Amino acid sequence: MSIVASVAGISKAYGQRPLFSGVSLELRAGLRLGMIGPNGAGKSTLLKILAGIEVADEGDRSQRRGSRLIYLPQDDRFDAGLSVADVIRQALADEPIDDHERDTRSAIILTQFNFPDPDQQAAQLSGGWRKRLSLAAAIVRKPDFLLLDEPTNHLDLTGVVWLERLLRGSSFGYLVITHDRAFLRAVADEIIEVNRVFPDGLFRVPGSYDDFADRRDDFLEAQSKQMQAVANQVRRETEWLGHKARARTRKASSRIEAAAQRRDQLAELKYRDAAASTAGIDFVSTGRQTRKLLTATGISKSLGRPLFTGIDLLLSPGAKIGLLGPNGGGKSTLLKLLAGQLEPDAGSIVRAEGLRTVMFEQGRATLDQDATLQYSLCPNGEMVQYRDRPMHVAAWAKQFLFRTEQLGGRIRDLSGGEQARVRIAQLMLRSADLLLLDEPTNDLDIPSLEVLEDSLADFPGAMVLVSHDRELIDRLCTEIIGLDGQGNAGLYGSVDQWLNSLKQAENAAKESRSPKAEPARASKKSKLSYREKQELEGMEKAILLAETTVREREAAVEQASIGGHLVLLDACKDLEVAQKAVETLYARWQELEAKQGE
Repeated sequence: MSIVASVAGISKAYGQRPLFSGVSLELRAGLRLGMIGPNGAGKSTLLKILAGIEVADEGDRSQRRGSRLIYLPQDDRFDAGLSVADVIRQALADEPIDDHERDTRSAIILTQFNFPDPDQQAAQLSGGWRKRLSLAAAIVRKPDFLLLDEPTNHLDLTGVVWLERLLRGSSFGYLVITHDRAFLRAVADEIIEVNRVFPDGLFRVPGSYDDFADRRDDFLEAQSKQMQAVANQVRRETEWLGHKARARTRKASSRIEAAAQRRDQLAELKYRDAAASTAGIDFVSTGRQTRKLLTATGISKSLGRPLFTGIDLLLSPGAKIGLLGPNGGGKSTLLKLLAGQLEPDAGSIVRAEGLRTVMFEQGRATLDQDATLQYSLCPNGEMVQYRDRPMHVAAWAKQFLFRTEQLGGRIRDLSGGEQARVRIAQLMLRSADLLLLDEPTNDLDIPSLEVLEDSLADFPGAMVLVSHDRELIDRLCTEIIGLDGQGNAGLYGSVDQWLNSLKQAENAAKESRSPKAEPARASKKSKLSYREKQELEGMEKAILLAETTVREREAAVEQASIGGHLVLLDACKDLEVAQKAVETLYARWQELEAKQGE
C-alpha cells in the first residue's frame, strides 16, 4: 500500500508535559485505523497535525504529491443559504471536470447517501444528516485517505450501522477517532491509543479492538510491576544514602547518580500511572423493593406527527430497558413522559407513591454554562453528602478526574466528556428508584464508559436507557423497546433483532417502490426532455449490462478467495463499485419514471 502521508518524530505539548512525543506514523492507502484515548489526551490534536491543520512542536510531516487527504472535524457546519446540493457542488468546485460530470457525480452521491431533498437548506438539517452531508462532500472528491474525528456523534444507531457499511465497503483508507467499542470492532483493523500512561503517549496494536484490549492490559500490568520494582530500589537506595557520610564515601559516585536516575524513573512511572485513573461513577439506589415502581398502559404521543402509540411498560426494581429509534423518533419524548415532564395524549402512567426519579438529559441541558465547576459540583458550601458521608468538594471533584485548580473554571470551558462527568456527579448525590438516561455515553471516553457500565449493571433500581452504544445496550438491558419513527413501537430481545426488523421493513418498502411494480402511465403527457427520453429508453439495457458486471465481479470474488488477502480485497472493492453502479441506475430509472408520470 502506498503512503499517502506520514509524520516522523513529532511531539506536542500544552504546558510542561507533552501530550505525546517522538510519534511516527504512516497513513497508507487502504489502511483502516481506529484511535481511542481519554478526553484531553491529544487525539484531535494529533489528527489535525496529520491533516496539516496544526503544526507539531517537533518532528516532520510529509504528504505524497497529488494525494487527497481529507479531514472531517467533530462538528459539521455549513454556510447559511447553501442547499444540500450546493454543498456537494461546492466540494467539487476545484475538480478539473465539466459541468455535466459535476452534476452527475453530485446526483450519484446524493442518491447513494439517501438524501430525500437536495434543495433542503444544509444548515437546517439534523445533526445526523449534517454528518452524512459532510461525509458525502468528502467522498465525492474521491479521497485517498479520510481523517474522521468522532463521526458517530449525532448519528442514531441505524446511522452508525450505515456508516460502518460505508467505511467497510470503501476503497480509501481512514483513521477514525471514536469511543464506540462496537463501531471500532466493525471498522478498524488496527487500534491506536493516545494516552500519557504510555512512554511516548501512544500505544499501537494491529488487530481487533479485543486484541488491543488484551495487549494493553498486559502492558499496563508489566508497567505496574516495573513501578513496584523501581519503588523498592529507590527505598533501598534512600536507606543507604541515609547512612553516615563516611559510609557513602566508600561507595562509587556512580551509585549516587544511579539512585537519582531511579528516582526520576519512579516519578515518571507514577505520572503515567496516574493517567490510568478512571472516574468514580456509582449511582445510589434508595433500596426500595416495591414491585411496581411505574406502570404505563397504552401510552401514545404526537408532536405534529405520531411518535409512538399503545406502549405498555412495567418497571420494577432490577428492570433495565433499552430504548432505540431514529433521531427525532420519540425516544427523548418517551423518557419525559416517564419522568412526568410531559403528559401522554392517550393511555395512563401510574407511579409508586414517593417515587424518586433521576434523569440524565441529552446534551446535559440542565448544566449552567456560566457556573464554576465548584458551584456545579457543590452549590452549598464546600462539602457534599455522598452515601451519608461528608466529602470536601476537592475530593469529590478528584473522584471525577478534575484537578483542584479547575474548580474555579467555568463549565463552558470544559470538554464534552468533562461536562458529562459533571452531570453524572450531580445525579450521583441523589438516591433514586428509577434512572432515566438519555444518551449518557456521549463524549465519554472508553474507561469512563466502562465504569458507568459497571455502575449501571450493579444499580438495583429500575432503568430506562437511550444510547447508540450497542455494546452498552446489549450488556445491560434485558428488554428493548424499538421505535420506528413512523409511530410504531415493538419489543425486542437484542439490538441486532431490532436492526434486522428495520432492514426487513426497509426492503419491503423498496420492493413496493420498485419501478417494475408501478403501473404504466402512458396516458399522461411526458415531461421528459428529448435526452431524458433517450436515457429512459436505454435504461433497461444499461441495468442488464450492469447486473451482468456484478455477476462477473461476484465470480471474481469467489475465485480470489483462494488467493492472497490483497487479491481478495481488490476483488471485493471491484464488486462494491459494480453494485453501487446498479443501485445508481435503478435510482435514476425511478427518478425518470416519476418525472414522466407527473
